[in-house]
Amino acid sequence: MAHPEWPELTLADLLQDEQLQMMPNPRPFDGYVEKPIRVSSTALIHFQRNRYSVPSDCAHRVISLRIYPAELRLVADGVEVARHERSFERHQTYYDFRHYIGVIERKPGALRNGAPFADMPEPLLVLQRHLLKQTGGDRVMADVLAAIPRHGLDGVVVAAELALESGRPSGEHVLNVLARLKGQAMTPPAIETPLSVSEEPVANVHRYDHLRMEAGDVR
Repeated sequence: MAHPEWPELTLADLLQDEQLQMMPNPRPFDGYVEKPIRVSSTALIHFQRNRYSVPSDCAHRVISLRIYPAELRLVADGVEVARHERSFERHQTYYDFRHYIGVIERKPGALRNGAPFADMPEPLLVLQRHLLKQTGGDRVMADVLAAIPRHGLDGVVVAAELALESGRPSGEHVLNVLARLKGQAMTPPAIETPLSVSEEPVANVHRYDHLRMEAGDVR
């Protein structure tokens, strides 16, 4: 289309010329309101009549709450430790069960009536129901959940699903699956190279004896 003021030029021509003179777009402004907030003994912070969980090792501390229009971020010692979708309801409690893994490592019995663990992914809830029927099942389930910081939530969920498919799920089964999955992930990829071996190396133990004899001659 021709430009209305300069008919000999098109809109695209002028746009191209303007783009050459534009400044680069700056980084978006990180707009939030920050305030200090105290964490309760149950690892919860209170904000606008709602409660939100933070990692249990932050209990009894004062940390920073960064308030965004749609989310809340909790920062301790300059590091973000939790993030929640901001709720505009009232008198609600929002947990992230991963914040309480350290607690159940010390007190596995908290799993049986622990409200934060009611919202775990379905495979973990099913596995928990199986394990808690057994003696010491709470300790076994605590060991499974303790693997989340090392292997990630997705990895532990996949391992739980595979253990449930076996028909006889156990904590050892889940941990073994995680070890196998980790081993597969750590397998180095094959390196493509145009080089090829013309003569395969052969294990020759007689060369060792020959070296020993030469060393003896030197002495």
